[in-house]
Amino acid sequence: MRLATLIKHLEEYAPLSYQEDYDNSGLLTGDVNQEITGALVALDCIEEIVDEAIAKGCNLIITHHPIVFKGLKKLTGRTYVERVVLKAIKNNIALYAIHTNLDSVHNGVNGVICKRLGLQQPKILQARGGLLKKLVTFCPTAQAPQLRAALFAAGAGNISAYSDCSFNTEGTGTFKAGDGTQPFVGAQGIQHEEPETRIETIFYKHQERQVLLALLQNHPYEEVAYDIYALENTSANVGSGMVGWLEEEMEASEFLSLVKSRMNVSVIRHTRQTGRKIKKVAVCGGSGSFLLSQAIAAGADAFVTADFKYHEFFDADGKLIIADIGHFESEQFTSDLLIDIIREKFPNFAIRLTEHNTNPINYFI
Repeated sequence: MRLATLIKHLEEYAPLSYQEDYDNSGLLTGDVNQEITGALVALDCIEEIVDEAIAKGCNLIITHHPIVFKGLKKLTGRTYVERVVLKAIKNNIALYAIHTNLDSVHNGVNGVICKRLGLQQPKILQARGGLLKKLVTFCPTAQAPQLRAALFAAGAGNISAYSDCSFNTEGTGTFKAGDGTQPFVGAQGIQHEEPETRIETIFYKHQERQVLLALLQNHPYEEVAYDIYALENTSANVGSGMVGWLEEEMEASEFLSLVKSRMNVSVIRHTRQTGRKIKKVAVCGGSGSFLLSQAIAAGADAFVTADFKYHEFFDADGKLIIADIGHFESEQFTSDLLIDIIREKFPNFAIRLTEHNTNPINYFI
């Protein structure tokens, strides 16, 4: 299949608009129209991964972390980043990264951690704002149900676990059709009044094109009146980190052993035990220290994440246990998630999990 087909599926699961401002997710090298012979999935794209892709006949590498994170001014092979990009281009291998956008979705990186720890009723820890828009349009009342159905089918009207959401008010629309028009109701040159329904519904901003297309294709009027408003509302299903509950509370030492076993880690850096049992747990794959205050505010007894600095451990202030399991370790199951996402849609596509451990950190135990 074409690369564009696979990218479309990945970005429907984790839209690029969900990534953080500093991130560089998406297609880094390659042509969206190229045919994919196979894909190799890894957490990081280093030279060994490109060599593995070449050996296995894969012309696409999908990673969580983007190899090109900051701007490249030269491609001379001086750094490992430049060498990776050069080798990929020379061998016609496309590089695709799905980073903080996959962190931000409910069934993404943090959802995997919640499942592995057995957390119940997981919710986004810090909901994201600025992702929603509102559509307001005016439709002849008789045709309003059909138009609403089309908008919902295009992705509008979803609020958390509720779908097909809209608000509707009845009123009267007025217009006078000019020369050369073909009005759905009324006649040219005559002022017309029509019973209309004002339809209001919301959608994610990455869905705007498809929602507008559904509006214009299914609205009966020749000229469609509509308004689009940007909303600052947060979305319960998109954001940073997650928080959930253990099935049964446990002692802190028992919980840390559970984390060590379920997350396949050899060592955990953690704050002093608080003396309280662990029931509510916050998680964040990768660097999660920026969410400590949110984890405390949510009433979490423990926060499982990575990359805490020395002085940041003091900020727990006895309110919860910080369990720093390591960056790679917290995200190591992301590659399996990506394979599952792709195989569910394309079961016969040749996708492989890397045989290399790309963790740059080693432990002497």
